[in-house]
Amino acid sequence: MDPSIKVIIPAYNEADSIKKVIGDIPTLVSEIIVVSNNSSDATETIARKAGATVLKEERRGYGYACLKAMEYISELHSKPDIIVFLDGDYSDYPEQLLEIIEPIIKDKIDFVVGARDKKLREKGSMTSPQIFGNWLATRLMQLFFRSKFTDLGPFRAITYTKLLDLNMEDKTYGWTVEMQLKALLQKYSYVEVPVKYRNRIGDSKVSGTIKGTIFAGVKILGWIFKYSFKK
Repeated sequence: MDPSIKVIIPAYNEADSIKKVIGDIPTLVSEIIVVSNNSSDATETIARKAGATVLKEERRGYGYACLKAMEYISELHSKPDIIVFLDGDYSDYPEQLLEIIEPIIKDKIDFVVGARDKKLREKGSMTSPQIFGNWLATRLMQLFFRSKFTDLGPFRAITYTKLLDLNMEDKTYGWTVEMQLKALLQKYSYVEVPVKYRNRIGDSKVSGTIKGTIFAGVKILGWIFKYSFKK
């Protein structure tokens, strides 16, 4: 019996890309959940027409959007086996979802992160602050937690029960690193899968601004230092 898979896509003003993202997601996915993070464009209409379940979260923040989707799933009669997180800007390759979930299905791995491999990244797809921030964060995780993570990539999959056990709480930019840190502390089995990465459609809401870059960096480092004292 095939596992039940749901995809969560936080989206803020992704009208130009969301149809492409949804269209490239493999058909074995049982439900695509797009959370409009207070979008002011046609993101919601386009996503709905493309076949996604559309939720609205007026509070701005990546974590708020993810938590909204989890709240929705918790109220469903039938729960999924696997949750996949994917960005709505078309920087990831949604068809690689099959590679992301394979370790969970075949090897019973708890958690998989799509690592944006340097050799597979399109030129300019990650800014210098992003690259440095990823390097610093993952090096600190290796130092404090003996982690093997090399990236904080947003394209990831986790079993639903393990996700619930993490008791996720970050509301903004720290969502990805919080998940990885808590997975390490709870000794989940995990692997990284190299994924391709391209220039996003539209402007970045985080790395495209100095304020967003600084705030994201502070949040990420804050989570790392917070949990380094809880080992």
